[in-house]
Amino acid sequence: MRDVLILPFNQDEEIVLACDNSGAIGMKEEDAVKAPYEVVGYYSFRVAVMECISAGAQPFAVTLQNFAGEKAWKELVSGIEKGKKELRLEDLKITGSTESNFTLFQSAIGVTVIGKKKKIRSLSRFETYSSDLEIAVIGSPLVGEEVFKQADEVAPLHLFHQICKLEAGITIPVGSKGVLFELNQLFFHSSFKETELKTNLDLRKSSGPSTCFIVVYPQGEQEIIRGMSGHFFHPIGVKGEANG
Repeated sequence: MRDVLILPFNQDEEIVLACDNSGAIGMKEEDAVKAPYEVVGYYSFRVAVMECISAGAQPFAVTLQNFAGEKAWKELVSGIEKGKKELRLEDLKITGSTESNFTLFQSAIGVTVIGKKKKIRSLSRFETYSSDLEIAVIGSPLVGEEVFKQADEVAPLHLFHQICKLEAGITIPVGSKGVLFELNQLFFHSSFKETELKTNLDLRKSSGPSTCFIVVYPQGEQEIIRGMSGHFFHPIGVKGEANG
């Protein structure tokens, strides 16, 4: 099950809604993690837009719910615009609202990305895991200040978008529940235990603002995906057999 809501739009298309929220991250005195609001806006948008695109949709609108104060609005939108530019979504519209009647002690925002997809586009092409499939994580699971300190390990948005365009595989962003949890959402009739998988990553570690994503693809496609991903590529071996 993915973190999206899919609604019928017309005979041929569906609307896909994906959202994310961020709390206690910003520039207020009592925030747990200090970060410029442009960064906060960028990463919150990143989570929602990755979910939307991974579900097969073309994003066309974003809503921003801002509880960090009026002064934060411009920077938050700037962060969304940065992500929009990376994905080359020139027609993506942005709207939203700021809570200006009351002041919160900590920063908080919510982002919703709305997209459209063809009804024939399935969210998952694989019912069951089989040995002719390969699994990899692109990027590393990072959370909190790690996101800034280890920025060279964060999977780029444009790379995610490129891999999503490959018809051979499927992708799913990794969130706060970790790689193992998300991997077990991909197959309707298969599940994995941590002991059955071999990788250099912590499979249960939070990936915070989707700093990495999973890609599953048929054998024969690995060199293409590895070549596209470079140092972001982390293979996952199943039942003790490493994938490359």
